[in-house]
Amino acid sequence: MTHPPLTTYQQHHLRVVFDHHAAHLYGPMVKASEAHVVMLAEQGLVPADAAARMLRGLVTLRTDRPETFDYDGSVEDVYFTLEKRLAAACGIPTGQLSVQLARSRNDLDAGVFRMVLRDQLLGVLAAVGDAGAVLLDRADRYADVVVVGYTHRRPAQPTSIGHVLAGYAEALAGQAAAYASLLAEMNRSPLGSCAFAGTDLAIDSHRVAALLGFDEVVVNSYEAVAGADHLMRTSALNAQALATGARVARTLMDWLTWEWVRTPEEFTQGSSIMPQKRNPVVLEHLVSMAGATAADAASVYNNVGAAWWEDSNNATTDVQVRLWESNDRAYRFFALLGGLFERLEPLRPPSGEAIVATGATTTAAADALTRHGLPFRAAHSVVGHLVRSGPPATWTDADVREAARAVAGVDSLGDAAVRDLLAAALRPELVLRRAQSDGPGEAAVRAQVARLRSSLDETLAGVEALRQRLRDADAELATAVAERVAQ
Repeated sequence: MTHPPLTTYQQHHLRVVFDHHAAHLYGPMVKASEAHVVMLAEQGLVPADAAARMLRGLVTLRTDRPETFDYDGSVEDVYFTLEKRLAAACGIPTGQLSVQLARSRNDLDAGVFRMVLRDQLLGVLAAVGDAGAVLLDRADRYADVVVVGYTHRRPAQPTSIGHVLAGYAEALAGQAAAYASLLAEMNRSPLGSCAFAGTDLAIDSHRVAALLGFDEVVVNSYEAVAGADHLMRTSALNAQALATGARVARTLMDWLTWEWVRTPEEFTQGSSIMPQKRNPVVLEHLVSMAGATAADAASVYNNVGAAWWEDSNNATTDVQVRLWESNDRAYRFFALLGGLFERLEPLRPPSGEAIVATGATTTAAADALTRHGLPFRAAHSVVGHLVRSGPPATWTDADVREAARAVAGVDSLGDAAVRDLLAAALRPELVLRRAQSDGPGEAAVRAQVARLRSSLDETLAGVEALRQRLRDADAELATAVAERVAQ
């Protein structure tokens, strides 16, 4: 059949939106339509034979490949495309369909998009969980590898690779919990709200919600189609999580440059001219991905904020692409990050002497003096005087006593105080003995790993329960459809 040429609006907007949306929305739309027709039949709102005919047609549409659909302008969008294809599958004119009875494009779009986001966020959360598990494993394995921690891009204090990685693992555990909370907010059905004011027909919105795996129905039908907080929260959480990961990626660039860790071969690219180069550009890609995700979040917020509090394309159709691209990017980001850390190994961590030479041990040296009765500021000044006189490796007992007399007015610094100060200044590995529960002590880090693993596992167990509810809902819907089709 030959269709007239596309109008300017169709060519430059409707076709573009159709191409972006069909592959994502059509399959969930078919499933939502199956649940809707089952409910209509159960409520006696459509005859059993009409319901069976529509459901047989919808079962046929399950095998469609929407990514191959070509927008020809004969209908407005993906929603009317489904009706057109359903009528053809049923062998009846579109005018004889009742699939849109007690349903609007508004609530269908809101419901289907929640289904799409739900599936995507489950994938993102799985990738976050996998990355967190890898970080915890590496934190435990390298809890005894001492490196220098930095503040303001300058050497600050000794810590361990395990301590740093456990810190990021804690961030990932928190992000996993935030994604789980977002999923709980997302998993409420707007279906049944129709345009926004519901219907006089005796529909059962809770039945549709249950068949599609939603935990509950949105309380207010106006909010169901006008609300966009869950959309903004999705974009914001992705931007937040990837920004934190990008900071870790940049720190890892330094570690690779200093050869503290080995670059996993499969995460590098070669040079087109320099044979020796193996460039860990995946880290640059991670930083760029975080930037693109922040831009997507800004786009979502700007569009939603520019819309009215009602059904509006600004806050629905026009932000959908930004959100599912954001979710896809977040999934790939954490899959890359987890895979990278899984292959990361220490190569040449800084020696004790190198750490001492950076001055990173001087805080511990000052703390050692406070354990022998000096006020902190006096101890800090004594060590500052020593640093100005030369690097810690050159300090002698006499130097320490002279600094104590000159700066703090202490004429008889005890041997134990001198000994403790020099040990703290010259032995950065002592940080591994630190007892503070959240600190870099080896035992402390391993205890942190156990606690964070428990927290992450608890979150993931709750998410697995949601996955099971979705599987159960799919099975219930399939059974309900099969029973109606058989009538």
